[in-house]
Amino acid sequence: MRRGNLLIFFFLLAAFPVLAQRTMLNMPEHDDKPYYFGITFGLNFSVYQIQYTQSFAATDTFKRIQPHWQPGFNLGLVGNLKLSNFIDLRFVPSLAFAEKNIEYQYNIPGDSTLNKTIEAIYMHLPLQLKFKSDRINNFRFYGLTGVKFDYDLAANARSHRTDEFLKISPVDFGYELGVGFEFFNPSFIFSPEIKLSQGLTNQLYSGDKHLQLNNAIQSLYTRMIVISIHLEG
Repeated sequence: MRRGNLLIFFFLLAAFPVLAQRTMLNMPEHDDKPYYFGITFGLNFSVYQIQYTQSFAATDTFKRIQPHWQPGFNLGLVGNLKLSNFIDLRFVPSLAFAEKNIEYQYNIPGDSTLNKTIEAIYMHLPLQLKFKSDRINNFRFYGLTGVKFDYDLAANARSHRTDEFLKISPVDFGYELGVGFEFFNPSFIFSPEIKLSQGLTNQLYSGDKHLQLNNAIQSLYTRMIVISIHLEG
């Protein structure tokens, strides 16, 4: 009996450092910082939301015009300003390399389907409010909402090429909604996040009426889902 109790005692004594390590609080002073920075990278999936003109239904030029999701990636920086114990103001300037696909087919018997990809390089400037939960050991949950300004460096609105099938304006405003998690490590915060970025500005440049797709489409709005990893200090 005494041997059993002694073995249990030594087992608990040996296991104590491991148990203590499991509950050790990483970066305990982090929540006292007024601001901090980080880097971000991730994947995006974007698509155009299309509103058609009445002439699209009234004429038989096109049989169908259908947008499809396409993947891309993001690279940027994170700046975080503490407003209160549960609210932060966050600025995440980044470059978003995105593609949108439009599939269309002329209403001609035997005509094949055409797939066109529109490439975009967004200078992405979102300003967000981050609503944080209480910290549970080395874990925290948060939600975010905010506004964004995008400028497409690859937009072809002013292009004079004769082979353009659609012209896109460079400026876009919109809103963002998302959720994320913070995992505190000894020297950095690992933070996966998913957000919806919705454009509110019509991206269609309607200056060239000779483009048949321009006459069939009334407006284009950008929708993007972004899955990011933030590394913050």
